[in-house]
Amino acid sequence: MSELRESLKITAERVDEINEFLLDPNNEMVNQLLEIVERYGGPQEINRKAAEARNLDHLMDQLKTQNSPYVADLEWLIEQRDAKAFISMAEYRNRVVDQEVTENDINEENAVTLEISALQYFPWLISQAKHAIQKKDLMPGRYIRVRNMAEQTTDQGDTLAVAAGMQIVGASYVETLDTKGIDGSNVHLGGPETITGYFGGIGQPNEYPLKWIDEYLKYYTTYGIKQVLNINAGSILAAYLLHRMGVDNEFKISVFMGIDNPYSIFWTLMTARMFSRPDGSTSLIGFNLSNSVNNATIREAAKIRKALGLEKVVRFEHHITETYKSIVRQPYNRREELVEIAKEVPNIAAKHEGGDPDREAKLEHPSDILEYFLPKAEVIEKGLMDTLMQNYLEKHLALNLTADALTRAGIGVVCATNLHQ
Repeated sequence: MSELRESLKITAERVDEINEFLLDPNNEMVNQLLEIVERYGGPQEINRKAAEARNLDHLMDQLKTQNSPYVADLEWLIEQRDAKAFISMAEYRNRVVDQEVTENDINEENAVTLEISALQYFPWLISQAKHAIQKKDLMPGRYIRVRNMAEQTTDQGDTLAVAAGMQIVGASYVETLDTKGIDGSNVHLGGPETITGYFGGIGQPNEYPLKWIDEYLKYYTTYGIKQVLNINAGSILAAYLLHRMGVDNEFKISVFMGIDNPYSIFWTLMTARMFSRPDGSTSLIGFNLSNSVNNATIREAAKIRKALGLEKVVRFEHHITETYKSIVRQPYNRREELVEIAKEVPNIAAKHEGGDPDREAKLEHPSDILEYFLPKAEVIEKGLMDTLMQNYLEKHLALNLTADALTRAGIGVVCATNLHQ
């Protein structure tokens, strides 16, 4: 057994071969990536532009210049935050447990990040905030967006407003780039009838990882968008290399990658560690496990993550609920499993992509993952905007039910840090 184990050792010679390939001046794969980075001014200039672009005052000035109707909404949100209109964490905990809860009663080391998907339109954030104030709910600590980037940037400042809103409430967020091989470049992918083309990640053929990097740097330097969804092995590697060069990019890996067992988890984390910076940081800040994983898988994943020094760096983003239609067999609800595993494993996000299935089943229009990809004009034409917002608020309710369950189990939650002090 020991001899077999020893045979798995990666020799320094093999590592040297990888380095030699990466540093070869004739390596066109790397050269093309370097050319894109240089075109944007190099890592230091790229990071400077991004920091300037995401400055809250700068975002608000941009919105005012555009006469965006969202300026008034953001000012209202700031007023509510400053007036402490949202329920405090102490009041929330006492209400859920029905007795006074002290900090010693809560395991904050394993606090679970409350995550919601997808925040398609900025006005939904304001509706959610009003709902949370009225119902004394918690607002999420993490938001995922899947709206077309080209569309949202021309929609009354939607992209700028969300970027500002996230800073106001104190939450992280993720955007989804448009470069993902569904524009006809990938012969496997069309509409839902070609869904099998998504196996192993959404294809990004040929030069698309470079287009993905180019698109990322465009939005990073223009809007300060730091975290984006990543869905393909090629663009994942390109993002690691970009970070290694000095660009402070971050990404999370989509559930479409199908990371569903300890071996695929090791593969993912091994590459992140290999291309991490000397300080241990990596551009991979989280990944969605496949919906099929169980708690035994997550326990093994946690061992791998800890062994590679990534426990505090990479978050496991676990689907607790999913849209009712077009993605999983229903009923799908992993809340009880989450409460069990969160007692043991730190740095988990509880992602809510749908409402609780028992409620969704009774809705006239249950949530559907395919509606993420509808253009706004089509949503309005079909009269679906209010309906889709109600679907979003069902996810908000599911998220709060998860927060309640975790709190009753003595486990902390990470919510919008500026709202629930």
